[in-house]
Amino acid sequence: MTAESLEASGDESAQISEAQIAVHSRVGMQPKDIGGLRQVEDPRVSPDGSMVTFVVADVDLEANRYRRRVWVAAADGRELARPFTAGPRDRMPRWSPDGRLLAFVAGAEDGSSEICVLPFAYGGERVGIAAWPAAVSELTWSPDGVSLAFVGRDPDPDRYGPPGEERKPKDMPPRRITRLFSRLDTEGWVFDRPSRVMVVNADGSSPPRSLTTGPFQANGVAWSPDGARVAFASARHETWDLDLAVDLWVVASDGLGLPERLTETAAAYSHPSWSPDGTQIAYLRSSSDLDEPRHQQMGVVDLATGERRELTTGLDRNCGPYGAARPPVWAGDRLLFGVEDAGNVHVYSVPVTGDGKPEAVADGERWVSSWDWAGGTLAIAVSTPTTFPELVVRRRALPDSEPPLPERRLTDLTGPFASQVELVEPEPFVARSADGTEVPCWAMAPVGLEGGRRYPTLLNIHGGPFTSYGNRFSDEFQLEVGHGFGVIYCNPRGSSGYTESWGRAVRWPECDVDPGSGWGGVDFDDVMACVQEACSRYDWVDPDCLGVMGGSYGGFMTSWAIGHSDRFKAACSERACNNLLSLEQSSDIATAFRGYVGHTHLEDPQAYLRQSPISYVTAMTTPVLIVHSEDDLRCPINQGEELFVALRLLGREPEMVRFPGESHELTRAGAPGHRVSRVELILDWFDDRLSS
Repeated sequence: MTAESLEASGDESAQISEAQIAVHSRVGMQPKDIGGLRQVEDPRVSPDGSMVTFVVADVDLEANRYRRRVWVAAADGRELARPFTAGPRDRMPRWSPDGRLLAFVAGAEDGSSEICVLPFAYGGERVGIAAWPAAVSELTWSPDGVSLAFVGRDPDPDRYGPPGEERKPKDMPPRRITRLFSRLDTEGWVFDRPSRVMVVNADGSSPPRSLTTGPFQANGVAWSPDGARVAFASARHETWDLDLAVDLWVVASDGLGLPERLTETAAAYSHPSWSPDGTQIAYLRSSSDLDEPRHQQMGVVDLATGERRELTTGLDRNCGPYGAARPPVWAGDRLLFGVEDAGNVHVYSVPVTGDGKPEAVADGERWVSSWDWAGGTLAIAVSTPTTFPELVVRRRALPDSEPPLPERRLTDLTGPFASQVELVEPEPFVARSADGTEVPCWAMAPVGLEGGRRYPTLLNIHGGPFTSYGNRFSDEFQLEVGHGFGVIYCNPRGSSGYTESWGRAVRWPECDVDPGSGWGGVDFDDVMACVQEACSRYDWVDPDCLGVMGGSYGGFMTSWAIGHSDRFKAACSERACNNLLSLEQSSDIATAFRGYVGHTHLEDPQAYLRQSPISYVTAMTTPVLIVHSEDDLRCPINQGEELFVALRLLGREPEMVRFPGESHELTRAGAPGHRVSRVELILDWFDDRLSS
């Protein structure tokens, strides 16, 4: 254990202290219990497979921020998992090729970053080898351990000022915009802060040098086995903002020469991963963001011939799970990759030759949020509906190897929390939609359920729409049942994790390829079928006291539902898409919605308005709470304002709550204090309006 880890750990093990959660008898989850949430993130296996490093993220309600530290654990479980760095914003731990050093990124409160190296096997302190003025999103060692490549945003000093002398907005020159996608939610302006591939000496003997230049965004950095080249993904052609294609590139790691394009500029490539012999690069690929939604496929490209071979087309599942995508990992003659499947996220492997079918190496009714493999050890951060993401390892997990050893769980972040907070396990069920389609659904009874009593019940609708609910921990659901509500939810058509045709069923009728119902069509039928079946199946559901809520696309569906049904007594429409025509012009991903519509908003504005909840506002009589973040760039706050203004003009009594300083990610990554306030106001809203 290093000197730094001794200082950081004290008497702490991989468990939560009583001071970190509300001390009370075991009852359902309450808003203040958000302060007890913890999770494992970004596990990385040492080269010999004997150790795993990972990040533990904690919620600090008192300081109103998140804390992250790097932890380590022995893969064989013989040593307790323990903190390795002091934090409070340490992330992205990466082993050196010889396993002797650990690099990581230490964040600062002002958004800047420092790349640090810390000896692992003997005493020592962290050494800062590179300071960076903005966020660092990727970090990887060169094969010889001499250098580190990273991806970081590079603010234009003429606008933002030199490092350490940042300018206030009033002192900046005006922005000249010439391309779409100039901003990103949670990140702000990006066209003048492009993400670049950088290389720095691991001993910090020289400043970072850039391998990419120009206004183009770059990500997905991967070293060639000989260290001479670096691969990355980037859209660098003239029409990148119109066709949304992204290519794979390679560039010399010494910074000499221009990047060389590997792909055909006809799809969106990402997450390159170099083969051990240096002849191939594995990748993830979406056919086109203008033909949404499509499954991401995993494949390889031969560097000598340019020939591509995709290995997952027969799987008919999404191989780039939302929020859990990572580069494929080479493991001998196989490739490991993530797969989203019917409310779960698994890890699969497939022969590189393409001769065999993909096979699961980590499956089950659970959600793998991040994972890694090295030295014969598979490490996964895995969650279930009643457990936080925990670290689990398995030796010899690959098919055709020695018999695999049993899985071993190395952390217990959930146990102390669950000993004081009663967590509810969802019950799966199937609803039959209007056209006979079977819809996967779940129900959660309220904590303290009493036989013979009916309870107000909330229908939750997920965002996306090409995302999914599933077998992972949801503080939202646990808070709702902890407050005494029943909870129902489903994965309607349009969701990911099922067949591609399931996801594409909500494309607009105007689409030339695979026309569907549009948003608010079969997906609306499916969520209403979930409601109907739950009311029939569960005697604890009060059919006369139903609420509906959702965020983003879930907010769209909430607004749509109260414009097309009077089934609900109250609604909460959050960060919603209420006017798709205005959203297609004001979102940070403006023009991307044509991938569902099939035509631009200039060609067919009526197609956007027809599927917009705001077009049906006169039919909305259900009391609605409108929740929106003021810095939301994905669904800008005008989307909430339009609904509020229209309803008020009609003499209705909507309420709108605005969260300052928050983005589209309020529910997942907003300030902890705001997360608590948000939950309290939503629970109070439904309490007041669903009381029998």
